[in-house]
Amino acid sequence: MNVKETHTSLIKMEAKRLGFLSCGISKAEFLEEEAPRLEQWLKKNRHGTMHYMENYFDKRLDPTILVPGAKSVVSLLLNYFPDKVQNQDSYKISKYAYGMDYHFVIKDKLKSLLQFINQEIGEVGGRAFVDSAPVLDKAWAAKSGLGWIGKHSNLLSKKAGSFYFIAELIIDLELNYDTPVTDHCGSCTACIDACPTQAIVEPYVVDGSKCISYFTIELKDAIPNEFKGKFEDWMFGCDVCQDVCPWNRFSTPHQEPLFNPKPELLAMTKNDWNEITEEVFKKLFKNSAVKRTKFDGLKRNIKFIRSS
Repeated sequence: MNVKETHTSLIKMEAKRLGFLSCGISKAEFLEEEAPRLEQWLKKNRHGTMHYMENYFDKRLDPTILVPGAKSVVSLLLNYFPDKVQNQDSYKISKYAYGMDYHFVIKDKLKSLLQFINQEIGEVGGRAFVDSAPVLDKAWAAKSGLGWIGKHSNLLSKKAGSFYFIAELIIDLELNYDTPVTDHCGSCTACIDACPTQAIVEPYVVDGSKCISYFTIELKDAIPNEFKGKFEDWMFGCDVCQDVCPWNRFSTPHQEPLFNPKPELLAMTKNDWNEITEEVFKKLFKNSAVKRTKFDGLKRNIKFIRSS
């Protein structure tokens, strides 16, 4: 084994020990294929009111601007597929938000991995990212061979479907690089056919401004009336395109106790949600990603579904 192979192997073994589903590595360089795609997507206003998507265009495409001296992008997947889901008679929350806010959970794991690299390999400069910086997570994960981008624009893996978080370490250490895998969507259009708001405007292109997740989490204004009756009871996020994907037959429950939902969350009925107080909201969603929509946002979403 040469030095690069040894370092690569050490990092992947430690990532596994920390509970990551998989780890792939690619060279930190300009994302040539993504540049025109991102430009078109923004030009067509598919980001809606998510104006932050327009910022740092160059940084999104070139990790060496984001992390000067960067040599490698270490992409990591963390499973969040639950073993229990909400009560049938309930407004729905996206599965990723059942437990503790993933930002906290993953950041701690990434810090541990960076610490390990510094201890075992030597002083390595770099930064950890969990979808809160201008990094094209899915593009890097696909480039690192962790899966392919599906027609619903989520990363898909033959072994594990798509119910996982993606995170990265961008570091100034040269490593052995993985190669992309092939697309296995074939002629399947399950996600396109099932999307309640027709947000998947063509295979591999999602109009973010039509997505239920956008309406229920990102949009601060009133939800447009034309989407009444189309939410299928989703009040925070939406999993429809993932739930119908044949590759998610291979999803297995996560092993991360911090992602386990509170039993009372799973037991809530529509009636309970209709009458939720701010006090219950705070208790139920302490350290949860659902806090992003705030109490008033959640009430707005429920009211919109009820008025449909």
